[in-house]
Amino acid sequence: MNGPEIHIAFAPELGLFVPHARRGRATTVVTDGASTLGHVVESLGVPLTEVGALLVDGRTSPFSHVPAAGERVEVCPVERPQQVPGAPLRFLLDVHLGTLARRLRLLGVDAAYESTDIGDPALAARSAAEQRVMLSRDRGLLRRRELWAGAFVYSTRPDDQLRDVLARFAPALRPWTRCTACNGLLRDATKEGVADQLHHGTRRSYDVFACCRTCGRAYWKGAHHDQLEAIVERALTEFPSRA
Repeated sequence: MNGPEIHIAFAPELGLFVPHARRGRATTVVTDGASTLGHVVESLGVPLTEVGALLVDGRTSPFSHVPAAGERVEVCPVERPQQVPGAPLRFLLDVHLGTLARRLRLLGVDAAYESTDIGDPALAARSAAEQRVMLSRDRGLLRRRELWAGAFVYSTRPDDQLRDVLARFAPALRPWTRCTACNGLLRDATKEGVADQLHHGTRRSYDVFACCRTCGRAYWKGAHHDQLEAIVERALTEFPSRA
C-alpha cells in the first residue's frame, strides 16, 4: 500500500491477534486510500467479529469508513454480554470444537456441530441459513462475509472455552434438556421404552430415563453423571442469572 498514513491502537483484549510490538500502543499504518477501515483492521489480523467499535479521532465510525491521512483509530473489543439481534440465540461449531459443543448442549444451549470438515463455505452458508453464531478458532472462516454472526474461541481448554462463550453471549441455561449427541430435545422415557438400548446391569440398577426426540438416544444417571453434574453446577454457580 502506498497512500495515507493512519495511526491505529488496539485494545489489550485484542492483543492475541496483533504482533507484540503493536499491543497497547498506536502503530502507523500506510493505507491504499481506497480500502475500508474494516478491511485495514482485518489485514492486520483482527477478525471483525471481535471488534465492538471503531473510533476515528474519538468518534464512532462504521467499518465502511475509508480512512484519511493522519486519522487516529482506536479498535475496541466487543461489549459483553454481546447482543445478537434477530433470531433466538443459537450456535454453530466447527469440527475442532466437539467438546465445547457437547458441554453447551449439556447446559441446554442450542449448539449445532459439524463432526466432519465440510469446508468454510459450507459452514458460513449454514450459519447464514439457520441464523447461528459461528464459533471457531479459524480466523479465515470468521472473515467470510456470508456468516450471519461469528465469534473467535480464544482458549484451547474446554473449561475456559465454555466460560468464555457463556460470559460473552449470556445464553439461557436449561441443563439436561438436550441430547449431547445430536442437539435434539429430550423427553422423559420409561424403562420399557428404551429397553433395547440397555445392558442387563443398567436395567437392573436404574429406573429414571430420558430419550432424545430426534435421534432416540437414551439417557440415565450412569457412571459419568458426577463429572457432568460438576460441569453443570460450576456453570450455574458462575452464571446464576442465566438459569
